[in-house]
Amino acid sequence: MATLTAAQRRTEARTAYDAFVKDCPTSQLLARISDKWVSLIVSALGPGPMRYSDLGRKIPGVSQKMLTQSLRSLERDGIVTRTVTPSVPVRVDYELTGLGRSLCCLLSAVKEWAEAHIEEVDDARRQYDDRAATDR
Repeated sequence: MATLTAAQRRTEARTAYDAFVKDCPTSQLLARISDKWVSLIVSALGPGPMRYSDLGRKIPGVSQKMLTQSLRSLERDGIVTRTVTPSVPVRVDYELTGLGRSLCCLLSAVKEWAEAHIEEVDDARRQYDDRAATDR
């Protein structure tokens, strides 16, 4: 069996969609869907379509710029659809696609896990910080 060079191994890994390879498309997709704003947007859209302004109100702390950028990237990735209804003012609705709905259950589960376990995580952080302070 021939030995592969590092470049050949990277090329082969990209072809096989190995998320542990930095330049692999799956690694880039994983980075996108693990973004805080993306997960909150997808979870917010789980129950059904929402207007842009409603999404902004539903997700505390998201700036218009981050909301717009995140929605555009989700639309580009086929996770969200954008519907413009001509009216005064123009109405823009966002909705999960089938692909987005399949991702929503996963991201909603992560969100629910975070909500259910934040106290345990806070306790662990305090204990760690206390130990680190006494080790100095």
